Parts: sequence; C-alpha cells; structure tokens
Amino acid sequence: MEVKPYGDARNDGLVQLSFTLPVPESERARQAALELARKMGFQRCQVVHMKAMGPDFTFFVMYGSTSHSIDPDLVTVTEREFPLLTVPEINRVIRESLKRRLVVVGACTGTDAHTVGLDAILSMKGFAGDKGLEYLQEMQVVNMGAQVDPGDIVEVVRREQADAVLISQVVTQRDAHIVHLTQVREALQTAGERERLILVGGGPRFSPEQAAELGYDRIFGRGTKPSEVASFLAHRIAGPVPA
Repeated sequence: MEVKPYGDARNDGLVQLSFTLPVPESERARQAALELARKMGFQRCQVVHMKAMGPDFTFFVMYGSTSHSIDPDLVTVTEREFPLLTVPEINRVIRESLKRRLVVVGACTGTDAHTVGLDAILSMKGFAGDKGLEYLQEMQVVNMGAQVDPGDIVEVVRREQADAVLISQVVTQRDAHIVHLTQVREALQTAGERERLILVGGGPRFSPEQAAELGYDRIFGRGTKPSEVASFLAHRIAGPVPA
C-alpha cells in the first residue's frame, strides 16, 4: 500500500525541513527559502521559523507538502546475515574457534572526540542492559579512546596481535566520518595488516550498505547494541553459526 508523509491528516504529504542559507536575515531571505523549497518539489510552502546565524546567514524551519508516496513493502532492506548469540554462546564460539581470547582494538580517530558510542560497545557496562565486549570472558579489549592517529592504531594492532579493529565516528561535518574510516583502512593496508583483521566501523550516520565502498567487513549504524557486534565477530571467526 502506498503511503505519504503524515502531518495534520493521514496522507496529506506534509513535511518539515530545515536548512541554512548564506543570506542575511530579511524578507529577501524568506522569499529565497520559499522559492528553494518550491524548486525542491514541495507545495503549500511556509516558513514557520527563521533566525539570523550571524550577520550573513539565516536558519529556516519550513513546512511543505509532497505529492510523492512510497510502498514500504517494496523497499530493499539489508538483512542481518548472522544470528544474535548469548554471552555464553559467544564465549564458546571464540574458545572453540581460536583456542585463545579474541583481541579487539577500538578507537575514535581523526578529530572525533566523542567516545560515548565506542564506550557503549566496548565497556563492561554497555548500554540499555546489554553488556559491552569487556564483559565477555573470551575477549581482550583495548580501548584507545578519542582522536587516535591511524598510525597509532597500526602500532597497537601489531603489538597486541589484534584480531579485530572497531572504529567509531560521530563527527560528520564535511563527511569527516567517511574520511577518517578510510584513513584507518588505508593505514592498515599499507602496513600489511588489513587482510588478516576483522575491520568494523560504526556511528549514527552510517548504514550497513556502506561497508563495501569503505572496504570494511561490517558497518553498524544508530542503535547498535554490543551483543550485535560481539555476535558478528563470533560469526566471522567461526563461519556461519546455527541460529
């Protein structure tokens, strides 16, 4: 069944959008925003909020309606290709497959100083009642923290003989999250370490479909829990694990 955005009434197509224009706050700026929204295909456009962002920019919040609709049943969704395992199951898979602990190195790299997501996955407490990787007896976790240089990640990977590298990125201005993940992958490739590693990236602006283009084994997006990451690592080291 085709559906449209919902605002005041079902299928009215009403959409809220926001953007900034490099135009001083004025009636000209308001009219420019309206014209832009019309060119984007929106109808019944309204500026419901506008505010100067310094002397040369204006921020807008607008309403408009779209005539487009979508059938959710026809949308292609990337399905998780591995089962979610319990903590005992993950420990067992690692123990039986490696005969030793799985070594995981995690970091936020480049200019990114946000470690909330990284710590949620790695730290023992985890989040939302889901224990982090440090909680797993058969995992050895090295959390390098924030703003880590890719060269330092290579050094730690070699020193610890790491099996997996997890890179978390939150900062997205000018596609910084893409740039920083690419730099880590290239550093590992140059050092001859990439092929033997499980390379995982994640952050709120990523989606699983980006793994191939970034050269990562897996990309996790918003809302990922530690158990998903741990289950994926177990899946990769052992091959397909029965659900």
